[in-house]
Amino acid sequence: MRIIAPGLACFLFSLGLCGTAFATSGPGCLFVVNVSPGDVLNMRAGPSASSQILDQLEPGNHGIIHLDADCEPKSAKWASRWCPVTHYQGDRTTKGWLKARYVRDSDCP
Repeated sequence: MRIIAPGLACFLFSLGLCGTAFATSGPGCLFVVNVSPGDVLNMRAGPSASSQILDQLEPGNHGIIHLDADCEPKSAKWASRWCPVTHYQGDRTTKGWLKARYVRDSDCP
């Protein structure tokens, strides 16, 4: 089996089926909360409500949100912090920031 696995990896790489790793299973993901039905959570370019909107996450239908680092500033209450994240939705990947009051910890699929 050890001989087959590296060969398979090389074959998949040559087909372009390998590349950037996506979120792994286990802890480290988030899900959207505290957003009204029919509304969306805006993903921002920076940790500020005035930063450019990069993506919009619909509660219950937002793909995978991976927490990239600790939410900041650590000195602030949880609801006031901003979290650096990567959002995976189909073939699209977006890096940005989400307000901590609108997300909760979850296991990655």
